[in-house]
Amino acid sequence: MKPPRAYENPDFLYSEHARSLRILSEYHYPLHRFEELGVTDTVVFFGSARIPSPEKRRDTQTSNSRVNELDSFYDAAREVSNRLTRWSLEQAKPKGRNFLVCTGGGPGIMEASNRGAFDAGGASIGLNIELPREQHPNPFITEELNFDFHYFFTRKFWFLYFARALIAFPGGFGTLDELFETLTLQQTMNIRNQIPVFLYGKRFWERLIDFDFLVEYGLISPGDRKLFQIVDSVSEAMDAMIPVLESQIQ
Repeated sequence: MKPPRAYENPDFLYSEHARSLRILSEYHYPLHRFEELGVTDTVVFFGSARIPSPEKRRDTQTSNSRVNELDSFYDAAREVSNRLTRWSLEQAKPKGRNFLVCTGGGPGIMEASNRGAFDAGGASIGLNIELPREQHPNPFITEELNFDFHYFFTRKFWFLYFARALIAFPGGFGTLDELFETLTLQQTMNIRNQIPVFLYGKRFWERLIDFDFLVEYGLISPGDRKLFQIVDSVSEAMDAMIPVLESQIQ
């Protein structure tokens, strides 16, 4: 019996010895797809997988004001994504640039963001990750731009490689991990392009993290506060983001 070629041998490909090949695949396959589809610019949306859609919200029929406040972020993410996609199709694409919404591909805020782009008739990217619970690709991702990752660090690479702006909605450990890695890379100048970062939801972010306290203790520099901007409405987010993106196509 003829033995299988190494690249056709699943026992080898899923072994410890082939880990480097699997890692390279999670770099080269998305690169191939992005080049094939002409993807060069993205706006990244971070946020919780646990914030439900309006349909699921109605099913729960909760009257908890805190829950309802968080749920409203789904609508906001969907609207920001929708407006951003329409702006890109109408204003940026005729000038040779197309800023695609890019998310972690799952439910919650990620779903809302892909959904907003879908509603606007634009393509969007989903960088899904294998997790024991919560994470599954949402139905609004463009089929050709729907990816599934095993390694967090290769997924994070593709979050930022084409990113021209980033907006973070409220989220838990995953959102905070992604956000603070982005800020750290920019603080230490270990990233090719400086990525404007916007935090959506003033009450949430200012209660969660006392950035002034970090400055007071000398743990971050006063200038590090300029690595991000807090926005508190869809209109405020658009007013902050669009000029940043426009400056990149002029």
